[in-house]
Amino acid sequence: MAEYVIVGGGSAGCALAGRLAQADVGKIVVLEAGPRDTHPLIHIPAGFVKLLDSKLLYHYHTEQQTALGGRAPVMPQGNVLGGGSSVNAAIYIRGQRSDYDGWAQAGAEGWSYADVLPYFRRAEDNDRMADDYHGTGGPLGVSDLRQITDLTRALVRGAQEAGIPFTHDFNGVRQRGVGFNQTTTRNGRRCSAAVAYLHPAMKTGNVEVRTGCLVTRVLFDGDRAVGVEYIRKGRVEQVMAAAEVILSGGGVQTPKLLMLSGVGPEAELRRHGIAVKHRLEGVGQNLQDHLEFPAIRFCTGRYGYHGEDSPLRAIKNGLQYLLFKSGPVMSNVTEACAFVNVDDMEAEPNVQMHFVPIVFMDGDQEQVKRAGATINPCVLRPESRGEVRLRSIDPAADPIIDPRYLSAPEDMRLSVKALNLARRILAQPSLAGYVEATEAFPGAAMQDQAALESYIRARGKTVYHPVGTCRMGVDDMAVVDPELRVRGLRNLRVVDNSVMPTLISGNTNAPAIMIGEKASDLIRGVGPLQRSNA
Repeated sequence: MAEYVIVGGGSAGCALAGRLAQADVGKIVVLEAGPRDTHPLIHIPAGFVKLLDSKLLYHYHTEQQTALGGRAPVMPQGNVLGGGSSVNAAIYIRGQRSDYDGWAQAGAEGWSYADVLPYFRRAEDNDRMADDYHGTGGPLGVSDLRQITDLTRALVRGAQEAGIPFTHDFNGVRQRGVGFNQTTTRNGRRCSAAVAYLHPAMKTGNVEVRTGCLVTRVLFDGDRAVGVEYIRKGRVEQVMAAAEVILSGGGVQTPKLLMLSGVGPEAELRRHGIAVKHRLEGVGQNLQDHLEFPAIRFCTGRYGYHGEDSPLRAIKNGLQYLLFKSGPVMSNVTEACAFVNVDDMEAEPNVQMHFVPIVFMDGDQEQVKRAGATINPCVLRPESRGEVRLRSIDPAADPIIDPRYLSAPEDMRLSVKALNLARRILAQPSLAGYVEATEAFPGAAMQDQAALESYIRARGKTVYHPVGTCRMGVDDMAVVDPELRVRGLRNLRVVDNSVMPTLISGNTNAPAIMIGEKASDLIRGVGPLQRSNA
């Protein structure tokens, strides 16, 4: 018997377990489907590139997307302790003030920017900044990049030449601008949520981590969650929770588990012959994700990181990293980005651009073996909404994932403008010494609206940010209340990115950790941190 059972050892689950253990609330059991985070490449900044096709990620296939020409793109998600924070590009982005203020205005009381900023700061151990926006001494290492290639620096200069101002901090007074990313690293190694929170928590003796666990359902006594059932090494087992069951599986797995447990849309449950424990029509609805698409120019020489993973250079780079903590292995590859409003350059950003000093396209696209510069823009707050549904009652079966990318016309309008801005950046004088004069993708012939829309449909890919499928709020379609309690049930909460009412403006790992931090106070019933005046 545990006090708390946390289903999912990803970013939010690790942060939550760490804080609960620190507060000595009793025994905590964390169930994770994937393995422990022992693979050496997890902990090396550039190592994630070699893990993208590994079993440390789920490789979900979405449903065929009408707006992507019938393609069914892959949506990878972390499948290892630390979740996405163990296998992502480690980019530390929080989003905009208006993202969180919008949550609060829509009914998520206590989740405004002034409410959540103190939790971002509590989590943070920033190696450069300590002010009203940034913290030091927290569990999560946040550091400046020690390795930035000249091609990335040229991309940043090119963006400034295109009219985007430079910023030294995307998470401070303003997000708008172009600059170099900070990353969740410390002393040259990845600082995942497992490293930051879970590993120290395990040393307290208050946390037991069980990996390789496929959770099949939540167990109930009436309307009260009392434990979970799971399969481990072919055996069906149970673990009971005296206080609460907490679901932290993320935007895909959490709604799936709720539905398998009889909690969700009535018609969907009955379609699979599942007894309705509690009708919640919002479970699995409101799916949102970022969709990106590349603008690419090939390089005139050996610039960026093309070829740095060849056998001989990999040995050299590996030794340089081990001996001096420098060189290409220290890079997170996506070293810079820009936030810009493509309708009004002075306004709040509506587009993010990732700058990548290689030719980078999705795994289902042709792979080009040439040096190049890629800019991947995405619309920050897409209006398109999708859903997650059950494929079958088999807990091992992947759910139906239908993001309905670009189903909202405004998303396509902004996407075309973002792509054209990315092309303009690649044509700036600062890039002239690095890239060819002609554009590789979309290509010079692609100029009119219809052609660019067709290109985006053919090349669009996920940015790995599915959220919103168990959104918080107070209306009938909300799955959890602002204290993250599943509405209409007792002792059951959701603590992960599925509770986001709307997708935040940027990468979602830092917000997931913030959600885990804030949830630890909600669960313990202690008062929230003092609201920020920043």
